[in-house]
Amino acid sequence: MGKQAKIEIGVGILVLFSIISLFVIAMKVSNFADMAQDRPTYTLKAHFDNIGGLKVRAPVKLSGVVIGRVASIGVDKSNYRALVTMKIDKAYQLPLDTSASILTSGLLGDQYIGLEPGGDDQYLADEDEIEMTQSALVLENLIGQLMVKLTDSGDKQ
Repeated sequence: MGKQAKIEIGVGILVLFSIISLFVIAMKVSNFADMAQDRPTYTLKAHFDNIGGLKVRAPVKLSGVVIGRVASIGVDKSNYRALVTMKIDKAYQLPLDTSASILTSGLLGDQYIGLEPGGDDQYLADEDEIEMTQSALVLENLIGQLMVKLTDSGDKQ
């Protein structure tokens, strides 16, 4: 085998290793690795006035630990509010008075659902609804309110 053939084989192995590495990184980033694990889950639902940029497969966290994922997002036709369905790992049983908030990772990061457990002795079951919810904080609305306040304070002077 000549020197040229050895170089071509080495480059081919390097390219193959790079493609495999990119595939593994893509699977980790897209959360498909978490979905591949078939852990038993139960379904919870929650209504929100505004979900902001929440997406399907967004994490559901309890004290910063991912305990589930957003399964679906839709609009409840009876009250015209966003209906978010979550799949929660069965290892985590949540009290009936648990609250759900849509939070943002960092200043402009992805949104996720943060759960705050209450102190009730009974637990949420499959297909139950979380009653206490807090909608997403929409940055555009905050900027609009700030602009209105700045405009109002300028008119008074």
